[in-house]
Amino acid sequence: MQLVEVTTSALAQKFIQVAVDLYKNDPNFIRPLDKDIEQVFDPKQNKYFRHGECIRWLLVNPQGQAIGRVAAFIDKRTASKFEQPTGGMGFFECIHDQAAANLLFNKCQTWLTARGMEAMDGPVNFGDRDKWWGLLVDEFSPASYNTNYNFPYYQQLFETYGFQLYFKQFTYYRPVMEPLSDRYIGKAKAIYAHPDYSFRHLERKKLAYYAEDFRKVYNLAWGKHQGVKEMSSAQAALIMQKMKPILDERIMWFAYYQNEPIGFFISIPELNQLFRYVNGKLDLIGKIKFLYHKWKGSCTRMCGIVFGIAPEHQRKGVEAAMIYASSTYYRNASNFPYQDIVMNWIGDFNPKMMRVAEQIEAQIFKTHFTYRKLFDETKEFKRAPII
Repeated sequence: MQLVEVTTSALAQKFIQVAVDLYKNDPNFIRPLDKDIEQVFDPKQNKYFRHGECIRWLLVNPQGQAIGRVAAFIDKRTASKFEQPTGGMGFFECIHDQAAANLLFNKCQTWLTARGMEAMDGPVNFGDRDKWWGLLVDEFSPASYNTNYNFPYYQQLFETYGFQLYFKQFTYYRPVMEPLSDRYIGKAKAIYAHPDYSFRHLERKKLAYYAEDFRKVYNLAWGKHQGVKEMSSAQAALIMQKMKPILDERIMWFAYYQNEPIGFFISIPELNQLFRYVNGKLDLIGKIKFLYHKWKGSCTRMCGIVFGIAPEHQRKGVEAAMIYASSTYYRNASNFPYQDIVMNWIGDFNPKMMRVAEQIEAQIFKTHFTYRKLFDETKEFKRAPII
């Protein structure tokens, strides 16, 4: 077996094709859009190249067939914030062979060690945590858009090599129209009816206004967490602009206290229910297929991509009131297409947000693991600190 660095467009296409070939008989695999993978490794499109570096390899058997792939990367802003300087590896795919997997893992470790790293996390993204983060370890049903799907045997490949569990990632699920139980409905109604609180969904014509409200709450709720940078106004505006082609204003909700933003629940249509028909290609034919299945109503799930409550308003029932407000609106809306919602993952290092999900009576649907491998195994391994 031979490792080949991906340095040409032809090899980049083979990098994508590895997954297509491996999962060709798996009915639960939804091929990611080629462009979504390619932009991770494009310095012109991925802002992480401004403060980091990245490399990727193919693993080729003696017959010339690609049987595995992996990428390694360093985010110089965050690498030294850990006790051991830590890089990352991801986009791992491999046949069911520990020796093959070890070659890929070893290559990442060697490359990272040469750049001063003493540990690596994986499988993670050379980018933000909301995409391509963690190894799926249960509920091997079709993945949500830009989330990892993998074979069950990958867990053994990682753990046999010496990766240890750094944190668990829980994806929560909730039927959209299911009412809150009596346990929460009283608190939800009390907050909903309180004159200082108000709840409303995003308005597309006021996108800049809501982008700034999103930024304010995000920085209060998430900006102080380890590995998470505060968001600028320009970043928030860019996020909303990127979402504009696919956003549905009915499923993006904000909470206010005395007219100041204190919470949000941002959802988008579950795009993989539409992208599963385009075979990774959003060319003209792919766009026609996408629009046809959108018109047909193939998308019946929404995906909660980020959920935040300002700390001083947590555990007061604001999240339940926001769910109460949105579900009341959905019940009265005509032709509302969404039946259920899955939420972007919450780490087990964040019990406060886990309680928020539980307070809206969401259930754990899937679990991913983020692993860490210490290169010096005599050092003490520590789980992600609780926040």
